[in-house]
Amino acid sequence: MKELTEVRMLKEGRYVIMDDEPCTIMSITTSKPGKHGAAKARIDGIGVFDSQKRTAVHPVTAKLYVPVIERRSGQVLSVLDDTAQIMDLEDYSTVELKIPEELKERIEPAREISFLHYDGKYKIIV
Repeated sequence: MKELTEVRMLKEGRYVIMDDEPCTIMSITTSKPGKHGAAKARIDGIGVFDSQKRTAVHPVTAKLYVPVIERRSGQVLSVLDDTAQIMDLEDYSTVELKIPEELKERIEPAREISFLHYDGKYKIIV
């Protein structure tokens, strides 16, 4: 699910869709309007699910999509190497997710964790 929002309403730390991928906004800089054009905004972001840097330049009156990313709770059912099987505590569905390197020692069976969900993509967070 996504919503349309004007570029001037975006803030650092929020989400925006860039190159069909949800990104966290790291910085926004705007230029002054010129003699023959509108003010422009440069948006620098990092992909939520793929951690790639992305940059976009748009007029401040342009409309961009903002993703609605859900933060959910789940219980770890099992851990195998770098993959965890997690049961969503809201609808009891299960999903297998890759465990990030920095969280490997904290993920263990029967523990509750938080994860992000957007459009069939998942990411474990703390």
